[in-house]
Amino acid sequence: MKAIIPVAGAGTKLRPHTYTQPKALIPLAGKTVLSIIVDQLREGGITEFIFIVGYLGDKIQDYVRAQYPTITSHFIFQNDRQGIGHAIKLARNVVDGDEAMIVLGDTICEYDVKSVIESQVSMIGVKKVDDPRTFGVAEICNNTEIAHVVEKPHIPKSNMALVGIYKIKETDMLFECLEANISQGLKTHGEYSITDALDCMIKKGAEFKAFKVDSWFDCGRRDTLLESNATLLKKFGAKPESSADYENTVLIHPVSIGKGCVIKNSIIGPNASIGDSTNIDFSIIKNSIIGSFSNLFDIVLDDSLIGSDTVIRGETRTLNIGDNTDIDLG
Repeated sequence: MKAIIPVAGAGTKLRPHTYTQPKALIPLAGKTVLSIIVDQLREGGITEFIFIVGYLGDKIQDYVRAQYPTITSHFIFQNDRQGIGHAIKLARNVVDGDEAMIVLGDTICEYDVKSVIESQVSMIGVKKVDDPRTFGVAEICNNTEIAHVVEKPHIPKSNMALVGIYKIKETDMLFECLEANISQGLKTHGEYSITDALDCMIKKGAEFKAFKVDSWFDCGRRDTLLESNATLLKKFGAKPESSADYENTVLIHPVSIGKGCVIKNSIIGPNASIGDSTNIDFSIIKNSIIGSFSNLFDIVLDDSLIGSDTVIRGETRTLNIGDNTDIDLG
């Protein structure tokens, strides 16, 4: 069993942060989006990973090699981004006929990873949504059997959205369908879709079952990323346990504070994630994500997403600021 994680997207909905930082490496509840995915799959028993990288791919490589030196990791560059289906196709030689778990690089869900990995048939993760028109959609019969999948239908026949997690037993058939779609120029909404390849497999007789995820965290936009951060902070637990190491500072849990931070004369939390080596003085930070190596002085931040290597001085604001920024609001 190998894991395939496509992380080549440019993350345009999270700009300016994704100009300098891959979406998968944005901090979230003391971790990163990518580390949460990798940790889940490792706990399920997977030790070999294929990362499809592109935009800022060197940062993904450096991060994985530093944080996960014991896993077997492969990095495949998708220089021409033509969709998830095109990205997955690039992994055929490395997969080499093994079964595969495919998890999209911005997909964080709560589900029984081990049972999905050990399933005797192919599996697709689904979640009921109010408006399925912006998702891949699964038509399900007999409670779990998938009869048809379609990408972003104008008139959905189901409200069960594909969450971006797939266990593929017949990987050779998957790659045959992907290659056939690409050779025929079969695109959906301008991209080669993995959903179209899965539907091709179903038509060829491959058995797919649906599994429902307990939670699905949206990490694609600033507001939903902040909501996911708050939820995951409660799940992973607050750290540190007390404000003893921070001068004249109150922590309102849940919070996550990285290594090497200096915090004085401040109130941090609730629902605040602070990256490594960040300095904060005379500030109030709540419901926010602050990157690493940042300096904040005399600022009140609420519902804000602040990049790394950022300097901010000033007054109350709701901010969305990328990396390497120096702002004086005084």
